[in-house]
Amino acid sequence: MNLMKVVESEFSVEKNLPKFSAGDTITVHYKIKEGNKERIQQFRGVVLQRRGTGINETFTVRKMSGNIGVERIFPIVSPFIEQIDINKYGRVRRSRIFYLRELTGKKARIQEKRF
Repeated sequence: MNLMKVVESEFSVEKNLPKFSAGDTITVHYKIKEGNKERIQQFRGVVLQRRGTGINETFTVRKMSGNIGVERIFPIVSPFIEQIDINKYGRVRRSRIFYLRELTGKKARIQEKRF
């Protein structure tokens, strides 16, 4: 029996987050502390990757702020994540879409998954 898995299962926290993957456009509602005040900031962008398993799982979200690309890495089990909304499901052929960093304009569009 792996000791790390025993510790992870001991401290695991069940969060009911929606299922999303690379290429999806999501909005992450993130708690921010400023002094003694607390507010919720929204970070909307495209998921570039999901990596890790269990308590170590993270996902990377990229958004364009003006002409500058901003990426942020969020841990899945973070107590600061209030909720995650899925705005669009994207259709991509790989699980890590780092090629999106070099693309701009219409080339950076991701085809939407239809149901």
